[in-house]
Amino acid sequence: MEAARTVKDVSPHEFVKAYSAHLKRSGKMELPEWTDIVKTGRFKELAPYDPDWYYIRAASMARKIYLRQGIGVGGFQKIYGGRKRNGCRPPHFCKSSGAVARHILQQLQSMSIIDVDPKGGRMITSQGRRDLDQVAGRITVVP
Repeated sequence: MEAARTVKDVSPHEFVKAYSAHLKRSGKMELPEWTDIVKTGRFKELAPYDPDWYYIRAASMARKIYLRQGIGVGGFQKIYGGRKRNGCRPPHFCKSSGAVARHILQQLQSMSIIDVDPKGGRMITSQGRRDLDQVAGRITVVP
């Protein structure tokens, strides 16, 4: 008998792909009207090409909270930040958009996947943990 698989047991790429599809199918997450024009950070030059980028980012953030409790908007700004190209001047690290991170956290909270951690940041709820583990269990592992 095989033990139940959790989020930690499956490939991060495969999990985020599967969970973002799950979020899109469920219809509980409502997309803001600015998703097609917004940049995901100051350091970006264009908006994302993928029309489903919002679901992918939400799935990735849910996975990060599952693995490490207590991450807030500022933490996600650092995680999804990147190098800002300054033309002929040297590039520097730049944080990502706080509004995108905040909006996704609020959406996940309204779906009761995450909740506010009393020590700061967000934590995963038992229902959220069950939901994520269910999706991880459906992913086929290739030996």
